[in-house]
Amino acid sequence: MMNMQNMMRQAQKLQKQMEQKQADLAAMQFTGKSAQDLVTATFTGDKKLVGIDFKEAVVDPEDVETLQDMTTQAINDALTQIDEATKKTLGAFAGKLPF
Repeated sequence: MMNMQNMMRQAQKLQKQMEQKQADLAAMQFTGKSAQDLVTATFTGDKKLVGIDFKEAVVDPEDVETLQDMTTQAINDALTQIDEATKKTLGAFAGKLPF
């Protein structure tokens, strides 16, 4: 059985590794897309919006609802990508905790 000092050392090491992975993830960019890529939304890994781009074909003053729907699709797609990358990157630490 591990003694308390070894457990603390291992926990501190894992914490530093996890913090580095979180920083790496925050530095990444994720781009979500709507149907036909007419709207794209780009976020950093810590879910900060970097930009939204609209293709000219989707900008119709008579049909704002479609633009809103496609913007929502693109944002949700990017956020889903971030959540999946976070689980993949940080989920590995769950099984390594010394307690």
